[in-house]
Amino acid sequence: MNNSNLDAVTQKLERLPRRPGVYLMKDNKGKIIYVGKAVDLRQRVRSYFQQSQQLSSKVRAMVERIADLDYTVTDTEVEALILESNLIKEYRPRYNINLKDDKQYPYLRVTVQEAFPRIHMTRRVEKDGSAYFGPYTNAGAVKETIRLIRRLFPLRHCRGTVASEKTRRACLNRHIGRCLAPCAGEISAEEYRKLVDEVLLFLEGKEEKLLRELAARMAEAAENMEFEKAARLRDQHRAVQAITEKQKIVVSDGGDRDILALAAAQNQGCVQLFSVRGGKLTGREHFLVTNPNEEEAGELLAAFLRQYYNHTGFIPSEILLSQPIPDKNLLEEWLRRGRSRVSIGVPQRGAKKELVRLALDNAKMFLEEELLREKLRDPQRALADLTAELELSEHPYRIEGYDISHLSGEGTVAAMVVFQNGVPLPRDYRRFRVRSVDKPDDYASLREAVQRRFARLVDAKDDQELLAVAGDDSFMLVPDLMLIDGGPGQLSAVKQVLAEIGFNHLPVVSLAKAEEIIYFGNSRQPLSLPKTSPALQLLQRIRDEAHRFVVTYQRTLRKQSKRGSTLLDIPGIGEKRRKALLKHFGSIAKIRGASVEELAAVDGLNHSLATMLYAYFHDGHDEISEQE
Repeated sequence: MNNSNLDAVTQKLERLPRRPGVYLMKDNKGKIIYVGKAVDLRQRVRSYFQQSQQLSSKVRAMVERIADLDYTVTDTEVEALILESNLIKEYRPRYNINLKDDKQYPYLRVTVQEAFPRIHMTRRVEKDGSAYFGPYTNAGAVKETIRLIRRLFPLRHCRGTVASEKTRRACLNRHIGRCLAPCAGEISAEEYRKLVDEVLLFLEGKEEKLLRELAARMAEAAENMEFEKAARLRDQHRAVQAITEKQKIVVSDGGDRDILALAAAQNQGCVQLFSVRGGKLTGREHFLVTNPNEEEAGELLAAFLRQYYNHTGFIPSEILLSQPIPDKNLLEEWLRRGRSRVSIGVPQRGAKKELVRLALDNAKMFLEEELLREKLRDPQRALADLTAELELSEHPYRIEGYDISHLSGEGTVAAMVVFQNGVPLPRDYRRFRVRSVDKPDDYASLREAVQRRFARLVDAKDDQELLAVAGDDSFMLVPDLMLIDGGPGQLSAVKQVLAEIGFNHLPVVSLAKAEEIIYFGNSRQPLSLPKTSPALQLLQRIRDEAHRFVVTYQRTLRKQSKRGSTLLDIPGIGEKRRKALLKHFGSIAKIRGASVEELAAVDGLNHSLATMLYAYFHDGHDEISEQE
C-alpha cells in the first residue's frame, strides 16, 4: 500500500461509524477483493490495520493489497448478514470463502408466480417469485428428476404465459399423457395449482403428506365418478409410494433436517450435505469451498451455510453440523425467515451423531479425491512427467497439437492448438482449409497444414531482422513439442515434411485414440502409459482440444456451405458481393485463380478488397485464430 492509498484508507477509518453493516476492501484497480460484515464497523475494520501482527500470513497479504475501502450501514446484524451474502455472490471476491464454481451449479425452478407454472432446470437464481430447489452438483441427476416429475405430474412444458380466454390446439405432450393441456382449456387454474402443490411437496421431500393428499383426492374423484382422473391419481400414488419405499429410514423420530459435515485441507474444504425429510434420507450432495485466508473450520462451515441457504427453496427446522460455528444465534435468526423455529446444533450422541459421522466420512473421501485430481491436473507436474517419459532434454514450454477433419472426403480442414506451460493458449490456435486434397487423405492434409504453419519460419530462417520480431507473430515461434492425432502413419507424414523444410530436429509424437499409445518418430518402441499418468492425461487434453477445435470449424463451414458459399467466411464479403463474385466467375475455383485486377472488375469490389481476397486465397493467410 503506497502512502497516498494509506492516507485515503486512514481517513476513512477515522470516519467509520459504530453501527452494523458491510465493508468492502478494494485493490489499487478498484476491484473488490474482500467483503465482510460487522456488528460494529469501526471496531472490526480498524482491527485489520491496528493488529496486523496478530493476523495470519494470508490475511496480512490481503491487507497489503488494500488501496481503498467502502461500507454500507444496516439497521441490524441480520440485515448485514443478508447483504454480505448477496455481495459475495455478486462480486466473488478473491479473499472470501466461496462455493467452488457455484455459478455453474444447477437449480430446479418451479414458476409458481405464473397462473400455470412449469418446472425446468436453471443455473441462475433470480428474485422473480419462483420456487428454487438446490443447488445440486450433478446436472444429469437434475434432468432425470425433471423427467420423473413430468412423468408423475404432467405439468406443461411450453414457455410463455397461458391465456385462459384464448385456447389453442394441444401439443403432442397432451396426447402422450405428459401434459394436462391448460393451453387448450382442458384443466382449470385451480385444479392445475393442486398439481403444482403436489410437485412442491415432492421436491421438499414430504412424500408422506403427498401420499395422504393423493389418496384423499383419488377417493374424492372416484366418489364423483371422475374415473379417468381417479386412475391418474392412483398411478401417481403408486409411483410416489414406490419411490418412498426405496428410501432408507435413518432417524426413528422422523422430522425434517439437513446434516452438514466439513472436511478441510490445503486452502479448501468439502461439505457433505444429507437431506432428511420425514425421517428418511432423500438426497445427498457434496460441495467444494475455497478457503483463501485459511479460516478456521467453524468459520468455513458458517460461510457455506450463508451461501447455500441464501437461495435454496426449502429450509428444514433442524440443521445438524459436524462442528460448532460462530454467530450461531445470528444464523438461526436469519434462517427463520418467518418460520416458527430453525435450530442449529452439533449432536453429541445417538443416531444423529452417527449420521454426522457418516457425512463427515463422505466429506473426507470426496476431499481426498479432489486433492488427488488437482495434483494430477498440476501443469508443472504433468510437464515434468512428460519430459521424463518422452526423454526430452527440457520441459516442453510450447506444445502444438494437430488434427484433421472432413465429411466423406469433402471440406477437409486442419487445426492447430497450443498449450503453453501446460495450459491452453487459445489466442494462438489456428485453423486451415486444406486446398491440395480432394479425397480422404489424412497424411496429405497433415503435410499441407504443417507446411503452411512453418512457411514463415522457413522464409525467415536467414533473416535475422524478421526473427527479431518473432514475438509479434505466433507462427514465428518454434514449438518444443508437436503432437499429432493418429498413429505411426500420420506421424511419419509429419516427420517427412519437417525433414524437407529443415525442422527434422523438432520432437514429434502421435497419440492413437483407440489404444492411447504414444508413437515416436525414431527407433523407440511405442509407449503405453497408465491412465493415471499425468503425462498421458496432458497429451490427451491437447489431443481432445485439437479434435474439438477442428470439428467445430468443419461444422461451421458445413453450415455456411448450406447457405450457398464459403465465401461468406472471408472478411468484407457479404451476401451481395458473394452473389456478384459467383455471377462473374461461375465457381470458387475460378475466383481462386483470378488476378487482383480481375477481382477488382467485379461489381461492388474495389482494389483494396480485391487485394485482400487474392491474399486470402494465395498467400496462406486464411488461417483463422480463435481468441477466448
